[in-house]
Amino acid sequence: MASNVKTVGVLTAHPGKEADLQKLLEELIGPSRAEPGNLRYDLWVDQDEPGVFILDELYIDAAAREAHRATPHFQHYLATIVQLAERKAFSLDPVVVA
Repeated sequence: MASNVKTVGVLTAHPGKEADLQKLLEELIGPSRAEPGNLRYDLWVDQDEPGVFILDELYIDAAAREAHRATPHFQHYLATIVQLAERKAFSLDPVVVA
């Protein structure tokens, strides 16, 4: 049985690019949430460092995550993100999850 797959992205805006980064990330939310294998796609911002954003994503399985990565909106994000931020992504499997 396949298990859910979580991706957490930590994005730190380049100086002066905070608003552009937030706009790019917000544009991902609607299309990503509409994907059939998506269970969660939330955007967070650090309270102490407003230029640090967290994308919290949850997919029904690894195939759904890969389908997300093939979408035009994700490909646009990949083509644009290096100009706006440093990026670290974590692909996670459940260990103990409620």
